[in-house]
Amino acid sequence: MMSSIRLLDVVALCDEWPEQGLRRGQVGTVVALLAPGVFEVEFSDDDGCTLALLAVPAERLMVLHYDLADTA
Repeated sequence: MMSSIRLLDVVALCDEWPEQGLRRGQVGTVVALLAPGVFEVEFSDDDGCTLALLAVPAERLMVLHYDLADTA
C-alpha cells in the first residue's frame, strides 16, 4: 500500500485514533513524506480548519479515489 500513497493524496484512517479525537474513516490529505512508509497527514473540518496534523504509517491509511481514472 505504501508505494501507492503520494503527496496530496486524499486518504482515510483505517482505524480509530481516539487519543487524537479521530475516528476510523476520518478523511485527510497527505502533506509530506516523513520517512519510508510514514506520511504527514492533515485532517481538517468542513470549514478547512485543521483538526490534527499527524505522522501516520501507510498501513493505517487508505487512499480514496474519486473516479475510475484515479485507479489506473
